[in-house]
Amino acid sequence: MTTFTSTLPDDLMNQLNEKAQSLSMPKNKLIEKALRIYLDQLNRAEYVRSYKQLAEDTDILSIAEESMIDYCKDLDV
Repeated sequence: MTTFTSTLPDDLMNQLNEKAQSLSMPKNKLIEKALRIYLDQLNRAEYVRSYKQLAEDTDILSIAEESMIDYCKDLDV
C-alpha cells in the first residue's frame, strides 16, 4: 500500500472528521471508499459518453441495423 499526503480545505476536513466519527470509520478508509465510488462514476460517465457518440455516428448505426437484420433472419431459420 502506498502512502499519500494531501491538504484539504478546512470545511471539507471538518465534514470528513464528522462523518468518520459518526460512521466509526477511520478517515483514510472513508476517503478510500469515496474515491473508489467517484472514480467508478467517472468511468461510467465516460462509458455513457462513448455510447452517445456512437449513437450519432451514421456509419455505426448502419452497421448495427444490418447486423440486426441478419440476426433476425437467422432466428427465422
